[in-house]
Amino acid sequence: MGGVVAAGHSKTAEAAATVLRMGGNAFDAAIAGVLTACVAESVLTSLAGGGFLLAHTASGDNILFDFFSQTPRQQCARQDLDFYPIEANFGDTTQTFYIGLGSIAVPGVWAGLLQVHRRLGRLPLSVVAEGAIATARQGIIVTPFLAYVYQILTPILTANPAVRALYAPKGRLLEAGDVLRMSAFAETLAHLVDYPEDLYRGDLARQLVKDCAGGGGYLTLADLQTYQVIERTPLTVSYRGRQLLTNPPPSSGGTLIAFALQLLSKIDFAEQEHGCPTHLHCLSQVMRLTNVARRDGYDARLYDPDIAAAFLSDMHVGPYQQTLRDVTNKLGSTTHLSVIDGEGNAASVTTSNGEGSAYLLPDTQIMMNNMLGEEDLNPYGFHQWQPNQRISSMMSPTMVLQNGKPELVLGSGGSNRIRTAILQVIANLVDFDMPLAVAVSAPRIHWENGILHLEPGLAAEPDRWSVTEHIQQIVRWPEQNMFFGGVHAVSYPAEEGAGDPRRGGVVIRI
Repeated sequence: MGGVVAAGHSKTAEAAATVLRMGGNAFDAAIAGVLTACVAESVLTSLAGGGFLLAHTASGDNILFDFFSQTPRQQCARQDLDFYPIEANFGDTTQTFYIGLGSIAVPGVWAGLLQVHRRLGRLPLSVVAEGAIATARQGIIVTPFLAYVYQILTPILTANPAVRALYAPKGRLLEAGDVLRMSAFAETLAHLVDYPEDLYRGDLARQLVKDCAGGGGYLTLADLQTYQVIERTPLTVSYRGRQLLTNPPPSSGGTLIAFALQLLSKIDFAEQEHGCPTHLHCLSQVMRLTNVARRDGYDARLYDPDIAAAFLSDMHVGPYQQTLRDVTNKLGSTTHLSVIDGEGNAASVTTSNGEGSAYLLPDTQIMMNNMLGEEDLNPYGFHQWQPNQRISSMMSPTMVLQNGKPELVLGSGGSNRIRTAILQVIANLVDFDMPLAVAVSAPRIHWENGILHLEPGLAAEPDRWSVTEHIQQIVRWPEQNMFFGGVHAVSYPAEEGAGDPRRGGVVIRI
């Protein structure tokens, strides 16, 4: 049948590839991969997290399935709110996240996978889930990358006896070479295949609500029972003759990628070397100007029905393009799976559990998300969210089409670095004509709040150009790091793939 899969772990990719070999389509494969990632990449994603799947069918339909997390229906003030900070240490930078029952938003991943399967799947759900259930029962060998993530998330993975029993069963965190077993998750997933509504309407839902009510959380049974997957029309933009499909508002990442590409479209890279001072300065300024434009009314209007058209209009983008020309002439826990099958169906799916709330739903080994405790997802401050509203995300499952066919399918994990990672990979491919694997592995930069982060291996020496009024600090990373995202991409019709080495990426061709 053919096809290619790129994912963040060998077990994730193998589960998706196995389903393709069994006659499943790209959407069956994507579901199988995400279910297995809940085991193999359990500190990055969960059935109780949130995500998006961008689907392109062989018949030419494009659908964005939005199953990201929802804010609770009631914002009740309570003195016993279970909500507290932890520090995630990446080595060269730290980031604060809030966890506890009070950080849990309404989960969407399981509901989303069910909807995609009902709408586009081919094989029975029991068959699609077989790989994930087997992997959970057998266990996975902890890779060096996963061991590194465990270290980053130590405060979460050791927060209480239940989570310690899973990730530190012998009194220490699991290390590379150890085996992580999730037998309770295997039984839970097998149960959910037979009783799919249990997580939202059954005993599992009632247990979650009971624990939130008694332990300091927001969720109610009404929150779970009324959750809906939203099918959206993908945001469509053009870049140097290609058509790009990505995640539309109210999620912000896709529109910001589109804005950045519109800025880059006015720059001619034909005579420039990738990583030269002019190229890096241009990228840093594009990132800066995109952030400026975002603050200038975009976040405040995310839920307006016409925000994407207004934000990407020539009238709005034009002044920023001129500013970019001026400044350049004066010389800046998430996982993803991409899959294309032999019929031309394509799926780009990004899911996340945030960093996890440290609360495991009893007897299931399902960790709930901490989306209400992520600063990136709460731009107006914690506990200031609007009730019963889809949370805006940086997740940006993306496709590049030529002649209506998916030339490139990609996406990334990485919080605020998702959009800059995807932006750089697309630019590497289109502007510098790099092979796919080279485009994904090439060193990256990230500008945010006056800080320029640089991976090693760039052609330019930053000291010569980067200290400006817009760059107050330079952080040089000693090696490539998951901080800069994890882009897993596949291409068609060549059926090539690239798994990002920053996040243990794996490619399987059928």
